[in-house]
Amino acid sequence: MPPRSAKKAPAADKKTPAGKSKKGDNDDSDSKGGKELKTANSIKVRHILCEKQSKALEAIEKLKSGIPFNQVAEAYSEDKAKDGGNLGWKVRGSMVGPFQEAAFNLQPSKVAAPIYTDPPVKSTFGYHIIMVEERKNS
Repeated sequence: MPPRSAKKAPAADKKTPAGKSKKGDNDDSDSKGGKELKTANSIKVRHILCEKQSKALEAIEKLKSGIPFNQVAEAYSEDKAKDGGNLGWKVRGSMVGPFQEAAFNLQPSKVAAPIYTDPPVKSTFGYHIIMVEERKNS
């Protein structure tokens, strides 16, 4: 299941309101921020981890209302990454499969205007809302 972002254009099979086309519908840019992703083997990542999907969906609604990612993470995340959901720099192979796949497919963004996974990503730990701040090859 590919990650979805609050800023993502709708899938081609879905109609947009009033027939309006959104950026990304018919271009070659990446749909998670409008730019092609640069290859990376290391990402600076944040997440919000919730045991129940309903709580993760509630957190997504807070993000959609404009509350910064770090503030939502501090209020909703149920893991030890309480520092605004900051997990720091992670390399490929150091994360669980679904989390890693989703994280490496996200465009970097800022906590004040995050690009994040929507719907949340399910792993053995629960439901993750993931955002990436930076990407690099180490």
